[in-house]
Amino acid sequence: MIKKKQLLLLAMILLPLVASAHDIEVKNADGVTIYYNYFNNGTELEVTFLGRNHFSSPNVYQGNVAIPEEVTYMNRTRKVTSIGEYAFCQCSNLTSVTIPYSVTSIGAEAFSGCSGLTSVTIGSGVTRIGDAAFNGADIPTVISLIENPFKITGKTSSTRTFTQNTFLNATLYVPKGTIDKYKATDGWKDFVFIEEENGSGGDTPTTQKCEKPTISYENGKLTFSSATDGAVCQYSITDTDIKAGSGNEVQLGVTYNISVYAAKSGYENSETATATLCWIDQQPKTEDITNGITNIPAQAVLIQSEGGSIKVQGVDEGTQVNVYGINGSQAGSAISQGGAATINTNLQPGSVAIVKIGRKSVKVVIK
Repeated sequence: MIKKKQLLLLAMILLPLVASAHDIEVKNADGVTIYYNYFNNGTELEVTFLGRNHFSSPNVYQGNVAIPEEVTYMNRTRKVTSIGEYAFCQCSNLTSVTIPYSVTSIGAEAFSGCSGLTSVTIGSGVTRIGDAAFNGADIPTVISLIENPFKITGKTSSTRTFTQNTFLNATLYVPKGTIDKYKATDGWKDFVFIEEENGSGGDTPTTQKCEKPTISYENGKLTFSSATDGAVCQYSITDTDIKAGSGNEVQLGVTYNISVYAAKSGYENSETATATLCWIDQQPKTEDITNGITNIPAQAVLIQSEGGSIKVQGVDEGTQVNVYGINGSQAGSAISQGGAATINTNLQPGSVAIVKIGRKSVKVVIK
């Protein structure tokens, strides 16, 4: 009896470990739930299936699915760089899929058995497609945005990337100026019908990229806007003052880091726009006063960087804004006009800049 109880207890302990193969699940811009595993030491995401294995969740993905370039989960934003083996396997009600340019790898049999697929768009960043990735799916339209095609498995192999019907009857649309490359590359050259986008084939379907959104702040409200009609902005805001610890004092910076990109079904996600939102005292002489600090008037300042240029919005006319490198050397300065100041620097993307407004200093990562 004791042994049976021990076995039952062991089974209950192991059950959560085998019940699911995915780490997180997040809805895309269209409200479709997509399942992911952490990838590359937790810094990236890989699309996967639901359940213990790919046989346990047929048709978990249905209709049109646009895989996002980035996913924000628990205030962490990660790029989606891989589609795992069997991720969409046997999803016969899947009708179209759009793979973003952030994805570099499509695993073996990732879309095998997706018999309802009518179109697939392969992002320009893909550099590897596993065996039989789209086998078992006779797809009428294949759009490849890859500029430099690499070898895939052709129609003479049992592990071919696409079905023989796809090779013989589908139209493969490729970027303008690359048709000769595709016709000379193993696997791709087995497509009988290859056309360049915007070429003689007429209205060839293409995948556009959403316009990078702008970020603005006014009267306590952040506003995100993309020029792509119908695009929905996906944002992440982290507060540098979220802290835990022990001691008698805590230094507060009242600074928010903002990250946002635009997404729309059938489009590639936009590039990510970032900004830093902070508050500075309207009366600089009060910045060192701690008593009655809640009564000190403050104003919101939005800081954005692009190509080494830093734009500061929300400062008073004539305010001196200085930018320094992390080593303390001055990288540029400007005096605000019309509530904004733009400082051109030679700081490289990825480097950290210190923006000083009056006596307030804020760290910003150069984009």
